[in-house]
Amino acid sequence: MQITNRTDAELIRAFIEGNEKALEILICRYKDKIYTSIYLIVKDKFTAEDIFQDAFLKMIRTIKEGRYAEQGKFLPWAMRVAHNLCMDHFRRKSSQLPVTLSDGRDISYLFTTDETPSSRLERKQTHESIRSMIEALPEDQREVIVLRIYADLSFKEISDITGVSINTALGRMRYGLINLRKMINVKQLVLR
Repeated sequence: MQITNRTDAELIRAFIEGNEKALEILICRYKDKIYTSIYLIVKDKFTAEDIFQDAFLKMIRTIKEGRYAEQGKFLPWAMRVAHNLCMDHFRRKSSQLPVTLSDGRDISYLFTTDETPSSRLERKQTHESIRSMIEALPEDQREVIVLRIYADLSFKEISDITGVSINTALGRMRYGLINLRKMINVKQLVLR
């Protein structure tokens, strides 16, 4: 059997046994799907390329260290690795990401007026409060809110990436927004 016709599991086994061509075939087989999913999340070509490279380096390292155990399910595992790296990227860059409010306005409008030093300080405090509230959400709610609001993904795409049903993703979004509203009320934060 030609190496190109082998299953994912067979290619991984061949790579572990020293066949570098097997890894090349595996990467070529899924590179478009993985890159596209990363790009749809981060919406920046250069960032997507960096995360794509990091994802495959992490996968190669995991396989070489003998920690890969997803027999016959390489693509879902690879997508999870890429998704987790995207989430790490958002956590690092969360203060720079646009957020759209429920009325369709970008939250940045709160911060782009001609401002006095006191209004600039108020803007900074509001921005930090919003970011800290999102970070304070439970992991599953925060993940869905980041993917929906920050990455502008559909609930179908979110359910595919996170491995939960669309209804679960919708529920997590709903509870995340409820929790954010509660935090806004507790902090008496006013979003004008």
